[in-house]
Amino acid sequence: QVQLVESGGGLVQAGGSLRLSCATSERTSSKYAMGWFRQAPGKEREFLVGIMWSNDRTRYADSVKGRFTISRDNAKKTVYLQMNSLRPEDTAVYYCAADRDVSWPYYPLTGSHEYDSWGQGTQVTVSS
Repeated sequence: QVQLVESGGGLVQAGGSLRLSCATSERTSSKYAMGWFRQAPGKEREFLVGIMWSNDRTRYADSVKGRFTISRDNAKKTVYLQMNSLRPEDTAVYYCAADRDVSWPYYPLTGSHEYDSWGQGTQVTVSS
């Protein structure tokens, strides 16, 4: 049973933009957060950004702050990752994830082990 479905990856030139989407079929609550991670070949999975479903609190990794923006649409139960000013080093498989039980003070966590559900991943390739 697929809980998170991603879309929107592809090939883009350096300096370009892409928007990723992740639709959740899970039950959301005040303790529910969604995040985006990426994993490049030979590297560990890296946290990029997360958002709390109920209070919109966000947390960004320094590597993407100012270039990537997370947002969500309650009605569509979808989270988006807008990626601007893309660089070749952004090339990776991008994953969305969900943390169903975030504790007080209710900010998205950065560790991949904190997340319960994962999307299938979508490839983003940035050419120089």
